[in-house]
Amino acid sequence: MTTSSTPALRILRADYANPTHARDLLSLLDAYARDPAGGGTPLSAYAREHLVRALAARADAFSVLAYDGDAPVGLVNAFEGFSTFAARPLVNVHDVVVLASHRGQRIGERMLEAVEHIARERGACKLTLEVLSGNQAARRLYARVGFAPYALDPALGTAEFLQKKL
Repeated sequence: MTTSSTPALRILRADYANPTHARDLLSLLDAYARDPAGGGTPLSAYAREHLVRALAARADAFSVLAYDGDAPVGLVNAFEGFSTFAARPLVNVHDVVVLASHRGQRIGERMLEAVEHIARERGACKLTLEVLSGNQAARRLYARVGFAPYALDPALGTAEFLQKKL
């Protein structure tokens, strides 16, 4: 089945104050967290209790949900940052979730199109994201919609995403 043959597929911007959207966001993010690509551990009780309220309090946060009929099947969480070189906002795609039952139907592609639309409305100069090097399906999706590694100077190599936990 493809997205084009699924007229019941809806992509929408989440309303954090909507109890259905809040519940579905948590359910989808928990499914992602439990997946090996998300770390294989369910969301903590703390995250489940505080996440939606914390997202709603951040003017830089937005989420996109995908529904197949009334069933939530996809989620993207994104955050606005700032590019000092461009002196404009950027949008970082932080989480991309498509339930296993709905992968291969271009739902991720459609959600990322919605994110790009919102980013353009915000005046963003680019979208950024991180992906695990072994997650080939995600890498194919991101390449298909225009994401690519970048280098400021090819002699210095491509950028890498690093972290330091606090």
